Amino acid sequence: MRIEITPDVKVTLRRSLRAAGRREIGGVLMGEQIEPGHFRVVDMSVDNETGGRAHFVRSPEAHADALDAFFRRTENEYERFNYLGEWHSHPRFPVTPSVQDAASMVDLVHGERGIDFAVLLIVRLDWWRWIASSCTLFHRGHQPSVVEILEG
Repeated sequence: MRIEITPDVKVTLRRSLRAAGRREIGGVLMGEQIEPGHFRVVDMSVDNETGGRAHFVRSPEAHADALDAFFRRTENEYERFNYLGEWHSHPRFPVTPSVQDAASMVDLVHGERGIDFAVLLIVRLDWWRWIASSCTLFHRGHQPSVVEILEG
């Protein structure tokens, strides 16, 4: 799988990461399917409230409005535009999923919500400008796998 992150989303990420400083933040990723296995992150939500120095857990209710607005803007064209996954920052740690991160994502795709797959994007701002990142695919019935991040 491959994902692109649009320049607008990168600007939002940088601003949010700068504002959060050393506190973890995160949200949901909303994407556009370009072709099978190739997605573009076109929007995201940001939860600036619930993160701590070494922990972030997103409240699903807090991002429902962002998802609803996204679906309205994309005229409920779910085959092309849909929920893509989750993101959060690791300002003090490597940009790889922790054991807790992976367990949360496995629970998400093996849960009752009917989500077959989701990506987890982990980011950190280096030198107040560059976004260091990793992206992992969690797919029902499969082992987690690395997602290629393309320059968008």
